[in-house]
Amino acid sequence: MQTYALNSGDRLPVLGLGTWKAAPGAVYGAVKDALTAGYRHIDCAPIYQNEPEIGQAVAEAIAAGVVSRADLWLTSKLWNDAHAPEQVQPALEKTLADLRVDSLDLYLIHWPVHFKPGVMFPRRSDEYVALDDLPISATWKALEACVAKGLTRNIGVCNFSLKKLQALCNAATIQPAMNQIELHPYLQQEAMLAFCRERGILVTAYSPLGSGDRPTGMKKSDEPTLLDHPVILRIAAKHGITPAQVLLAWGLGRKTVVIPKSVNPERLRQNLAAADLVLDAQDMADIGALDRGYRFVDGAFFTGSGSPYTLSAIWDE
Repeated sequence: MQTYALNSGDRLPVLGLGTWKAAPGAVYGAVKDALTAGYRHIDCAPIYQNEPEIGQAVAEAIAAGVVSRADLWLTSKLWNDAHAPEQVQPALEKTLADLRVDSLDLYLIHWPVHFKPGVMFPRRSDEYVALDDLPISATWKALEACVAKGLTRNIGVCNFSLKKLQALCNAATIQPAMNQIELHPYLQQEAMLAFCRERGILVTAYSPLGSGDRPTGMKKSDEPTLLDHPVILRIAAKHGITPAQVLLAWGLGRKTVVIPKSVNPERLRQNLAAADLVLDAQDMADIGALDRGYRFVDGAFFTGSGSPYTLSAIWDE
């Protein structure tokens, strides 16, 4: 599989397995199936509540000789309750223990949103910490220390707006290697991609298929869907591939990393095969015309009563 170079010189496979919404009890088998099929990039996070199962699957695959640790790319993320500098290393060490590895390949700040230590998701206003009270730069400095200690090879961010990413780049000693953001034909983020290309920052597209299986509480009644859009269906029929493969090939054609989630063995193989597909210029242009600036994962769950966070402040839009 093709790989992209990070600003550290490390290279990661361009298509990985996403594990958000992969339920405990299902994710173990999905990771085992994915590694057997040829996946070498697994995207994790403690808030997904399945890292111990992923770690078991990875450890068994390594022991069985299916994959070596050196050939496997593991990404995880720092949850919002561990942004205080003294919380960063313990959070990373917990993930390492759960994944049964000595170090990560990439560790990301999951959201530019702070919670009090130990709060998985706030229920009261006093369980949030405002951005002004805990600068992202302080969290980042603690992440840089984790790189120096060999706990992770690379560090980056998720869900950062262009403004927040620019500010971090200006303050950082180690430049972010990655911004993992929602990217698909309805949310193409061209300005972000241009900035990241200029700065040598890779971009990972999450929800590349539109995240139709996310929890009902995160959905809007009138939201659009991607997999049945007429343009996507037409291009799929033209090439004899699935709509999901069209969306993944489009993301790869933009030189972004894509991390589709599936626990279905056949879909796992179909998604992996998309890494070898190339859409033509007309296909790319037709899909490029679908942009509507629409977020499926808009962060509204952080903006409840008493929260110091608003959508306009999270996205700087």
